[in-house]
This record gives sequence, C-alpha cells and structure tokens, in this order.
Amino acid sequence: MSLARVVRLAAGCVLLAGCGSAPAPSSGAESLVATDEVREIVGVLAADSLEGRRTGTPGSARASRFLAERMRRYGLEPAGDSGYFQRVTYRPAQGPEGETLRLGSPDSADTADAVVDYNLVGLVRGSDHSLRNEAVVLGAHFDHIGIGKPVEGDSINNGADDDASGVATVLAAARALAKDPPKRTVVVLLTSGEEYGVLGTQWYLERPRFPLDSTVADLQVEMVGRPDTLVGAGKLWLTGFERSTMGEELSAAGLPVVADPRPEFRFFERSDNIVFAMRGIPAHTLSSYGLHRDYHQPSDEVERIDFDHLARVADLVTRAARVLADGPRPSWKAGGRPTPATP
Repeated sequence: MSLARVVRLAAGCVLLAGCGSAPAPSSGAESLVATDEVREIVGVLAADSLEGRRTGTPGSARASRFLAERMRRYGLEPAGDSGYFQRVTYRPAQGPEGETLRLGSPDSADTADAVVDYNLVGLVRGSDHSLRNEAVVLGAHFDHIGIGKPVEGDSINNGADDDASGVATVLAAARALAKDPPKRTVVVLLTSGEEYGVLGTQWYLERPRFPLDSTVADLQVEMVGRPDTLVGAGKLWLTGFERSTMGEELSAAGLPVVADPRPEFRFFERSDNIVFAMRGIPAHTLSSYGLHRDYHQPSDEVERIDFDHLARVADLVTRAARVLADGPRPSWKAGGRPTPATP
C-alpha cells in the first residue's frame, strides 16, 4: 500500500477499541479456506530469499513464477500474454526521493534500460451463460519495496502484511471459487508496480485481458494480515464505502464488512482500486490495516501475521467475490464516482 505519508502522520495516534470477534462466515457454514493454505503462501512470498519482491528484481521474478504455478494448480484459466503472465515494461526515472520506475511501452521492452516484470492474470469462468461474459476483478499487488537500510541488522522488507496477506487471500478465494464457479467470470489479477504508483494495474487497464465495458466491479485486497483494533478480528473495512452500493450489498449478505473507520486518511485513493474507479468501474479495497508501525519496515515479518484472522477474512473475501459475481451490478451513488479533477 502506498501510504508512507499516512503512517508518519498516524504514528503514535492509533486508538485501541475493544471489539468482539466476527461471527462465523454464516450460520452453520463451513469455512472455505484452510489456515495452512494462507500460511504457506505468505511464508513463501515473505521469505528472505525473495528479497522483498521489489518490482524488476530477481525476487519479484521468483514470486511471479510461484504465483503462476499456484494459479495453474488451482485450476484457473490462463489469461495473460503468455500463460498467466502479462508482461509489463517499466523504465527507470528520477523521482523526488531518488530512483523510481515509470511505465514504458511494449516496444521498449528490449532497450538497454528497460525493466521488465509481470502481472499474473487468471480466470474463473462464470457458470451462467447469460452472465459469464461479465466479470468481477479480484486483485492484490504482489510487489513490495525490496532491500533497504538495515534496521537492527535486518535490511529485507519482507512485506508479509503488505501485501503477501492480500495475495494469499485472493489466491485462496480463487481456489474456492474455481471449485464452484459463480455466475459471472472472476478475473484474478495479481499486479506488480503498486509501490511505484499502482503501475501494474494501470498497465492492465490499458491492455485488459477481459473487456472493461463488461467488467462490473473491482475488489482489491490490501493488508489483511492483522486485525484492526477499531473493527475487530475476522472483520474487514471497505474503502469508500459510501461511494457506491458495493458495501451495502456485502453487508446485506451478512458479511462482516464495515466502512473505513479512518476516512480522513483517504485510503480509497491509495490502492489499486482507484484506477479502476477512475475508469467508471465501481472499485474498492478491503483491508484490516490498523496503522501498525511495521508498515514498510523489515519488521513486517511472517511471525507478526495473525493467521487465524487471515484465514477468516480469506473466507470472507471468497464470499464477497461470490456476492458480487452472483448479484446485481454495484453502482455509484450520486457524487461517489471519482474523476481526475476530484478524486
């Protein structure tokens, strides 16, 4: 999540509120996600051997191969340029804080300074013949910030919460949905380049693997590895809840999804959903980020993930994706759709 300024403003200001745990997914319902499954995925993505998954590095390449293999194992239909891989071309540039990346062009991929990485795209093809040509995007970014200055001897920013937790959740949901496909198609989109300004998602939107005019909603999952003390374990908050009917649809289905408890930080604009929203597609992010101090630090380690919470919210995300893929199209409320001038 691209939130550096937010965390600096919020440090030391986290409110602790006693919140009860979320109820079971539904009355008598069996969980759709195993704790061991999400634990394994987070453990691989946040391992030191992946060196923080910075876009364009060998660690990111290893992550993308692992994710493609998971998509294959889970039975997703390949939807990239080559199998599950959608090639993304970046170019180095100088930013206010030093070297950064910008999007390149497809014909610049073979130039000397090109940086090549990938998005991963797979489909759960819809089961309803009248609705399978519409899609819901379910996404998360798999990149992180790589190796940085040592903190207490550790220089690898593993990104267990940001956003290995979200990727594990999306993959677990994809596996469950593939076993029993919903009515609409689900596009499972795992992107690179988010930490440089949601670049991988921008690339996808310029070169969609499913028509955008048939994409009815986008649901991103970001930093869900620990409970937010303002919301409670097993619950998630939705960015921009008041902007569209999506949040109300999820809540009406009995899912423990609430409005973002910190709207002053404008999280709606700070994740991959925003570029879908700018295209007019109802798009939001589910999160349980409680402003913990490990954001963009080497201390964002696997050991700090609450895997009971993560498995519960992965089940929640599975059910949320099904609500969107089976139910009415979400729509913007008056004044809710962002525009370039007024995000």
